[in-house]
Amino acid sequence: MKPSIWKPLFLLLILVLFFDLFYTVIVKQSMEQGAEISYSRFREELAADNVKKISIKGFSVKGEFRSKTKAASKVQGQEVVREVTAFNTVLPTISDPTLMPELTAKKVELTAVSQETSSFAGVLIYILPWLLIIGIWWLMMRGVKGQGPGAMMGGFAKSGAKMYAGGEKINVTFDDVAGMENSKLELKEMVDYLKDPKKFQKIGGKVPKGILLVGPPGTGKTLLARAVAGEAGVAFFSISASQFIEMFVGVGASRVRDLFANAKKAAPSIIFIDELDAVGRSRGTGFGGGHDEREQTLNQLLSEMDGFDPHEEVIVIAATNRPDVLDPALLRPGRFDRHVVIERPDWRDREQILKVHTRKIRLDQDIDLAVIAKGTPGMTGADLENLVNEAAIQAARENASSVNMGHLEKAKDKILMGGERKMVISDQEKRITAYHEAGHALVARLLPGTDPVHKVTIIPRGMALGVTQQMPEDDRYHYPKTYLVNRLCVSLGGRVAERLVFNDLSTGGQSDLKTVTDLAEKMVCQWGMSDKIGAMTFTRGEEHPFLGRKLAEEKSFSEQMAWLIDQEIAAVIKEAELKAEGLVFANRPKLDALASALLEEESLDGKRVDEILASVQ
Repeated sequence: MKPSIWKPLFLLLILVLFFDLFYTVIVKQSMEQGAEISYSRFREELAADNVKKISIKGFSVKGEFRSKTKAASKVQGQEVVREVTAFNTVLPTISDPTLMPELTAKKVELTAVSQETSSFAGVLIYILPWLLIIGIWWLMMRGVKGQGPGAMMGGFAKSGAKMYAGGEKINVTFDDVAGMENSKLELKEMVDYLKDPKKFQKIGGKVPKGILLVGPPGTGKTLLARAVAGEAGVAFFSISASQFIEMFVGVGASRVRDLFANAKKAAPSIIFIDELDAVGRSRGTGFGGGHDEREQTLNQLLSEMDGFDPHEEVIVIAATNRPDVLDPALLRPGRFDRHVVIERPDWRDREQILKVHTRKIRLDQDIDLAVIAKGTPGMTGADLENLVNEAAIQAARENASSVNMGHLEKAKDKILMGGERKMVISDQEKRITAYHEAGHALVARLLPGTDPVHKVTIIPRGMALGVTQQMPEDDRYHYPKTYLVNRLCVSLGGRVAERLVFNDLSTGGQSDLKTVTDLAEKMVCQWGMSDKIGAMTFTRGEEHPFLGRKLAEEKSFSEQMAWLIDQEIAAVIKEAELKAEGLVFANRPKLDALASALLEEESLDGKRVDEILASVQ
């Protein structure tokens, strides 16, 4: 256990107070404290033959009156007039040649005191500052003992990694990680090696030195690493990559050395580095060149993972959601040998994740988690945990005894569409919103192959005045061109409906236009879905690893091709708009029926939308 630094500091404080008290009581007790009087008052009393004796030490004069005299003195910080016999005064800096003859004439007993203090007190006063300096230096050296260069600067060279010896304080196992069966299988091999390395060594196999967990945010990379620590039962060091970087040059590299040195001492052990891209970005992309502090840290990390001194029983696990910006030297075999991709869970995995997060939640008996799982496509484990928590908060707000399907549905709508906002909206604006959302729902319902309409609402949610939500029946991994064109049509359905009914356009379709433009650009530039351009791919605004998104653009095509790309994007959008316009014009009565129902009911689910459309011939 690391010795506490507070006890020596407390003892040092007691020592300082003792010396201060000693100096005050012993050194300054030379004479009885008397009343402070002015020099002119002293001369008046001397002229009145009322001064019995005085003691002069430098310019300080202490003495006694022959009889009690009224004088002002301070008692507990307040000035009080009282009768005193002792007094104190100060000689003026200007020489007074008449003082000594008058003292002799009045037969005043005169004593001259040397200004030198006692040898013992003098020694104490001299060595006390040195004792304080040495004591503070000793405490600093004791606190950073054995940390190498840079330790005297407050221990910056220490890595700061949290160590869990033998899996202590980590109660997470693979049973607590729902889904991700393929990822868990690859990590179980590493756990088996740490538990029984001879099983692999007798065949000649070696465990991977590094495992890189790659996946979108919230998919459970850190949770999976904690499960490895809980299963392996060996020393586990956890650190965020941003903790390596400090304002002092060389501190990051020193912390990497300290981390691996501690891990080697505790071998077999695991090092987990979260958000690796904070230090692992490609070298040569910073403004500091080779002397950039981040690059120095990365170089040291590369050396420790596969340098001159090999290590067999220290395994490095790192997590990142930006593998595209990592330095190639990190990703080669011998460093991060194995890359474990953690994708967003499908609905079956989402159901298992919901079961894990609802273990401590009181649920109604009629709850079907499979329905919720199928209605949350694209959600990660973190999103599902948030959904369950929002449902529990909703139930508590309503003073319900348990969470039911209604609470889960409200929580899902809040996460997917945003929270409801109370706004005062005019009837005309509400009517525009109703026709806009009715246009989306109508086109989505009439076009074949589109995702079913889940809910339509004109209640303001998030940043939108109305929302039309579609839910896929199952997870999709391939998107045909017809499906993407239909999505463009659905997004433009609201704009088309506004123009048909009001013969005008509003700003409410801004987000729709952004969605349409981005999707059409990907269809033309990335997925080769343009007949004129053909099977070619172009990058428009490539992201630079250091500068960020679309700030360093590299154009690898001619101006003529750029013009053709723009024309094709516009043509794809125009074709989708004409298609949506034809559907809305041909089904105007159904559009009016949906808009009227929205104005009356404000929110419609998919089943209600089908009923309204079926009732209109």
